[in-house]
Formats: sequence, structure tokens, C-alpha cells
Amino acid sequence: MKIAIVHDFLNQFGGAERVISALNEIYPEAPIFTSIYDAAALPANFQKMDIRVSFMQKLPFVFKLFKWYLFLYPLAFEAFDLSEYDVILSSSSAFAKGVRKRDDQLHVCYCHTPMRFVWRYDDYVKKESIPAYLKNILPYFLEPMKKWDVDNTNRIDYFIANSRTVAERIQETYRRESVIINPPVDCGLFRPSELNYDYFLVVSRLNAYKRVDIVIETFNKLDLPLKIIGDGPESVKLKRLAGPNVEFLGRLADEQVARHMAGCQALVFPGEEDFGIVPLEVMSAGRPVIAYKAGGATETVIDGLTGVFFTKQDVCRLDQAIKRFQFESFDKRKIRQHAQEFDKEIFKSNMRSFIETRLREFK
Repeated sequence: MKIAIVHDFLNQFGGAERVISALNEIYPEAPIFTSIYDAAALPANFQKMDIRVSFMQKLPFVFKLFKWYLFLYPLAFEAFDLSEYDVILSSSSAFAKGVRKRDDQLHVCYCHTPMRFVWRYDDYVKKESIPAYLKNILPYFLEPMKKWDVDNTNRIDYFIANSRTVAERIQETYRRESVIINPPVDCGLFRPSELNYDYFLVVSRLNAYKRVDIVIETFNKLDLPLKIIGDGPESVKLKRLAGPNVEFLGRLADEQVARHMAGCQALVFPGEEDFGIVPLEVMSAGRPVIAYKAGGATETVIDGLTGVFFTKQDVCRLDQAIKRFQFESFDKRKIRQHAQEFDKEIFKSNMRSFIETRLREFK
């Protein structure tokens, strides 16, 4: 079986890229086709992969301006020649599923979510640093992108959703059924510790929609210690907002992140994610999560057992959740047991089984 893996872009490291890393462990010989690849932004293990880029790799300042090249991505993926492969496995929240295929090729799409900036435009742009006039006119330019996105579903034989939340969006957007295989969590790396520190933790890309701002404002008000791991376009703005109780650690290696997770009081998870691997990583370390009750967190956090929820993204509700958390008690062993249900080896086994079964049926 010759398999090609296709991914939207490799210019930052997050949950979708952890999926690619796990897929590479399953299929180490499979090339990975992507629009652009920034080796400096990804862990060292990506440098050992067979990564093949599109013509976009040579565009001026593409790593900084990748969002501004929006309308070139469909052309980039349609230009890939994947005719020699038996299976195309796309990992996509945007463009990768738009690759072309022969009728006798099997195309399985691991969908992180339907295009957020197209199908959930208002939610996506409301906190982004986009000029107001662009926010008003951009939807008109995105209409052809919507049609292109829907038309692509005819090239996909099977959808895999990373969560129930995404499965519902696939049904609503594309009128397609999907099987759910949750993303991988490296429970072997994130382990409990006997050390207990007084700080709370945020691990996130510093993008506007992640809502790290409300965490900082709340912890400024409560004067509790907060450590923030991650980097992104909102970094400067968030540092200006932060009081002396907030420490920015930047982007760290997984081993360093694991140590901080193992020692924290709790992870604060203020955004709405399609699934969200980070809460399960901290749960694997036996630590609870204070999470916004929306999206994938509702499928992984068990209120009162592995964490607590807050129901609105504002300082008042988060303040209440933190105070409630301080009166709760949590069992590290039970929290870790819950996280192990999402372990990477389970993901790899489920993916391998799904691909092999569908290929046999397809032939």
C-alpha cells in the first residue's frame, strides 16, 4: 500500500501537527505534501520526514504573510500529482482535502474542522487584527472559496472527525457522515509528579481567538501566579495587559511543558477548540482543567472529576470557576486514567485499522 499524507501547512506547531507526527509514526515511508514548511517552527523530528512543498514555498515572506496568500492555497493543492499512491490521507481544516485523485484511489480526510474562516467567519474575525473595511468586504470574496470547499467533498471517500463537535459540523456543512477518532495524546511524556506548586498554567498559541486576554485580566484581579507557555501575534499586546503575577515563558520543548504541567495547580483553557489536546496532556500529568464549556472541552473534561467549567468567556465567570476550583479536591490517579483513554497508541491503532479496512472494502 502506497500512501500519501497531505496537510494544510507546516508553519506552526499545535494539535494538528501532533496528528501529523503520529501519522508519520504509523506510515514512516509516506511522503507529506503541504503548501509551506517552516522547519524552524517545528520540532526536530519533522526534519527527518519526507516533506514535499508546493510552489508557495518560494513566495516572498510567505511564513509571515501566509494568511495574505489565501486564494493561492487551492491552486497549490490541486497542483500536486498524487497519481502513484493507493491512499491519500489528508489532514485538513482548510485546503489539503482539495487535492485531486483518480477514481480508483482512496481518499480519507482526517478533518480538524470545516474551514473556520469561511463557515464560522464572524467568530473567526471578531478578535483578529483585521482592518474593519476588510472584515466587511472579505465575505464576498470568500463565496467562491465556499463553493470550492463544498465541491471538494465529492473527492473524499471517507471523513474522520476529530471530535463529536466536528462530526456535527461536517454533517451540517457538507451533509456527510464521519467516524470519530480523537487526536493523539502522548501519555508517556506527560506524567504526574509529587511536586505541587502554587501557579496556574496556560499553554496556547497567543492568537486573539484563544482568549488568553480574559485569563490575564482575571489573574490580575485575583493576584494569583500564572505562567503562560506559547507565542503568537498577540504576544506584545498580552504582555502589556499582564501584571507582575503573570510570567511569559515563550515556546518551550515538550519535555519542559510536561514539567510545568506536572507541577501546576491547574490548566486554564479559555478558548473554544475543535477538540483540544492540551487539556488531556495536563490531565495525563494528573492535573485538572478550568475550561470554557464549549467545543471539544465538553468531550474531554468531566466537571468535578477532571476539572471545572465556566460558561461565558468573561472575567466574572472565570473568576467564579477559579474560586470554585479552590474548594474542590481532585484525584491525580483518576484524572490520569481518564486521559489514558485518548493515548497516542489508541489513535494509531484506530487509524491503522480504519485505513486498512476501508482500503479492502474500496478494492
